[in-house]
Amino acid sequence: MAVPTFEQRRAAQLYDPLDPDRSDLDAYLAMVAEFGASSVLDIGCGTGTFACMLAERGIAVVGVDPDAASLEVAQAKTRARTQAEARVRWIHGYASDLPELAVDMTTMTANVAQAIVTDEDWDSTLRAAFAALRQGGRLVFETRVPAVKAWLSWNREDSFRRTDVPGFGIIEHWYDLLDVSGPLVTFRGSCRFADGSLQTSTSTLRFRSREEVSASLTAAGYAVDAIRGAPDRPGREMVFIARRP
Repeated sequence: MAVPTFEQRRAAQLYDPLDPDRSDLDAYLAMVAEFGASSVLDIGCGTGTFACMLAERGIAVVGVDPDAASLEVAQAKTRARTQAEARVRWIHGYASDLPELAVDMTTMTANVAQAIVTDEDWDSTLRAAFAALRQGGRLVFETRVPAVKAWLSWNREDSFRRTDVPGFGIIEHWYDLLDVSGPLVTFRGSCRFADGSLQTSTSTLRFRSREEVSASLTAAGYAVDAIRGAPDRPGREMVFIARRP
């Protein structure tokens, strides 16, 4: 695993405190129970919040993420929860780097699917997730509805917040929209610390239509069982449930 820089570690440590409301994960927990999954692969697991929730419910979890700093935070969480630690396997890398698996469900929460921007990487991820599923297992993920244009609120005026973070003090944080080119939206996140220093990161997301996502799943071998709305963001998100036949 590559050694994260100071900035990468700080960004990973702040991810949870700056976005503490994870009610978006309630729907995923409900689907794990709905489909009777006892093992889950979480692609783009980040700082491990969902993986830890699952492990504490007795689910065996594999969490994979290319960001080493986020995995450090995730591993620290499971070390603090002895029972959870025994049920989670962390892998540094992409879905295409996974060993042979046979899980009941694969998830991509928190709009991870949109961070996979190229057709090649998207197809590779879908096929890797398919290979990791047992027959009858399901891939579940969310993606924003393009027509809603969520990016219109990704500006300092709408997104500016001040948060008191233990160990860091008051942090000012906001987003700036940089570019919209077809389905690709690029924005910058900024954090200003109590000492006046500024840390920024730039991200690009891809907004795929319902038809595009469905076609890509079918091409990768899945049966698309359902497309639901996200309970906490009605009309704004699509939740795809695809099955390995």
